Amino acid sequence: MSGVPAVNGDRERAAMEISAGGAAMLAELIEASHLTALEELPELIADSAAKAGLHDVLVYLADLQQETLRLLTRRAECAGEETASLRIDGTLAGKAFQHVQVVAKTGAGDHPDWWWVPLLNGTERLGVIRVSAREIGEHTQDDMRHLASTVALLVVSKRAHSDTYSRLVRTRPMNVTAEMQWNLMPPLTFATHKVVIAAALEPAYEISGDAFDYGVAGDTLHLAVFDAMGHDASAGLTASLAVAACRSSRHQGAGLVHTGEAIEKALIDEFGADERFATAVLAELDVPTGMFSWVNCGHHPPVVIRGGRWVTRLECLPSHPLGLDLGIPISLCREQLEPGDRLLLYTDGITEARNREGQEFGLTRFVDFIIRSTIDGLAVPETLRRLIRSVMKYHDYRLDDDATALLVEWHGASHRKLSL
Repeated sequence: MSGVPAVNGDRERAAMEISAGGAAMLAELIEASHLTALEELPELIADSAAKAGLHDVLVYLADLQQETLRLLTRRAECAGEETASLRIDGTLAGKAFQHVQVVAKTGAGDHPDWWWVPLLNGTERLGVIRVSAREIGEHTQDDMRHLASTVALLVVSKRAHSDTYSRLVRTRPMNVTAEMQWNLMPPLTFATHKVVIAAALEPAYEISGDAFDYGVAGDTLHLAVFDAMGHDASAGLTASLAVAACRSSRHQGAGLVHTGEAIEKALIDEFGADERFATAVLAELDVPTGMFSWVNCGHHPPVVIRGGRWVTRLECLPSHPLGLDLGIPISLCREQLEPGDRLLLYTDGITEARNREGQEFGLTRFVDFIIRSTIDGLAVPETLRRLIRSVMKYHDYRLDDDATALLVEWHGASHRKLSL
């Protein structure tokens, strides 16, 4: 099973075709974008798309929690009768986003009124565009996909320095610690042909001590999950320092054991022994072979889901939480993954979330949800999006602790080419 579904089922072609008008559209869009701010993109996109016979183009970007699609406009309030916000669940636009496929809105005419086309940065789902075409030619839908791909690249190139983007994708104010954490994290989704990663972090606007990280170096995929003590700004600073120390160590080529020791040293140097600490799982996946290596520093063990069932928790002799300076050696453990395995790293805010009756969400419910999603054929990013929505609903959308999950699917030698 592919970690990201195909777009319209036909995207395993070597390349898409493009019309002469489509080529002119992309050339103008790219050339003019260099001196264009994010909020000026809708007008530029509309003008350029007309060269390929594409009209009424609207750009919708997903909010931080991937619950709604929000219209990007030049003004704070959208003009006309266009809907400024669309639910991801229960709408055609949301279907295009969830399943990464082009969805047509059919009407009474000879062809659809418009199409919803997903916006992808690699495998990161940014949102969708709505686009219409008065005449359908041989390359019309390919032109739409080319337009969507280019728009996604432009949005990504401008969002880092755009307050407009940050305001658009947020549905309520964010506290200072969460602001710091979100600017530290890598994108929620990443994929190659052999491995897919998806992450989730809640409560999105009030997170404090949780953090995740990943990075790729050649054939090695680095993974990490942290849970710092406390629920305040100090917890956020602890987690941020742990992530920074982790990255610094691995950028120097250090192994997992030495990286864990480097993180502990950084925490002790800054806060003193036994003052601030964080539990963690630090891991590496050798992507060609599927050999998974990890160390456990006082954290919940990873879980492997294989063949549509919960196989096991990956037990490893744990060391102490990083920063306590207890002198317990860090043990390196290894496990051979099989093609199709899903690997889950998480923090206790996921499993220990309680409903009104005081019942925990629990690891069994957590893993069962992922198994059912696997059986239903959901891709890794959509599986995790729905899982977090389920956790939040179980807890009446209020969490007493940070809840973080990192879900990895390894395809191995039997992988099917990802179709984007």
